[in-house]
Amino acid sequence: MRARRQAGGVSRPGRYRVSSTAQQVVGGFLLAGPFVVTEEVWVLAANMQSAHAALVAGIVFAIGYGALYEADEDRDVEAEAEVGGVPIRFISLMVVSFGSVALLALVFTAPNAFLVEGGVLADPTRADVALTTVKAVSVGAIFSVVGAATADSVF
Repeated sequence: MRARRQAGGVSRPGRYRVSSTAQQVVGGFLLAGPFVVTEEVWVLAANMQSAHAALVAGIVFAIGYGALYEADEDRDVEAEAEVGGVPIRFISLMVVSFGSVALLALVFTAPNAFLVEGGVLADPTRADVALTTVKAVSVGAIFSVVGAATADSVF
């Protein structure tokens, strides 16, 4: 993590705090929940190619970056604390956005309920279920990132 320099050479860290992640978690879980338990998301994921999931993940990254640093005029990406040149707040947002959907999917046993028992996948292997779950997580993350970024920016 690097500190940025203000005019006059005084070091100041970015505004990121652990409470920022807590706010992201609340917003991310709030909007992710309904999509994890919606059969249409799992059917959509089953019909997506891996390239589609990668494109959707890219959209999640773009929405997250835009919401944090383009839509919020008070936040300066250059003033944020970083790890490897990436703002910690943005890393946290991505972990929360994808992680909240993945965690809810596992807690609700959605992959088994929809893909195996629900018959969305015909004769699924573990690899089929895992890959489709990753695709469904990418779809749910679109909504989770909006909630997480909004909660982070508002509070």
